[in-house]
Amino acid sequence: MNRFAFALASASTLALATPALAGSYDAAPVEAPVAVVPVQQVASADWTGFYGGLSAGYGWGDDVADDADDATYGLFGGYNYDLGNWVLGGELEYAKTDLDNGTAAIDDMTRLKLRAGYDLGKVVVYGIVGANYANATIGGTDYSDTGVSYGLGADYALSDAVVAGFEVLQNDFNEFDDSGSDLSATTVGAKVAYRF
Repeated sequence: MNRFAFALASASTLALATPALAGSYDAAPVEAPVAVVPVQQVASADWTGFYGGLSAGYGWGDDVADDADDATYGLFGGYNYDLGNWVLGGELEYAKTDLDNGTAAIDDMTRLKLRAGYDLGKVVVYGIVGANYANATIGGTDYSDTGVSYGLGADYALSDAVVAGFEVLQNDFNEFDDSGSDLSATTVGAKVAYRF
């Protein structure tokens, strides 16, 4: 009898445990579905083409033009070529300046610039190097000479046709037109251009 009771108890335990072992009883928590969000790509712009526009800014003189600081303004035009991750281009800019310290005045600068930049989509960050032809008055005498310009800039595509940007340039002239004086200026300018 004891064997029968033991067998019956064992069978009952086995019968109750079998559904849990067979997977009919699921104690695992139900996981909520995961939402899949599509990855948005940065909007890109094709920078290839001609452009032209206006600039306005401020400048600080150095060397013989030390302590001369005032407004700069001008116009520019150029061409960019978009190579994918890189943008290369050239630009011609005429800038009138009001930099004058009583001894020296920088009247204007005409800059031929080469630009190389990294394409971030709607933004291009670039470096600049180029030649600069300037007219200046030093000690009451008019001079003109060629020097160098170099610096950094960035452009932002407001639309397919309009671009806003800024540049910081160092403009250096050694022995300006044999005047016996070095001449230099730092200029910061905001730019707006129309792309053709």
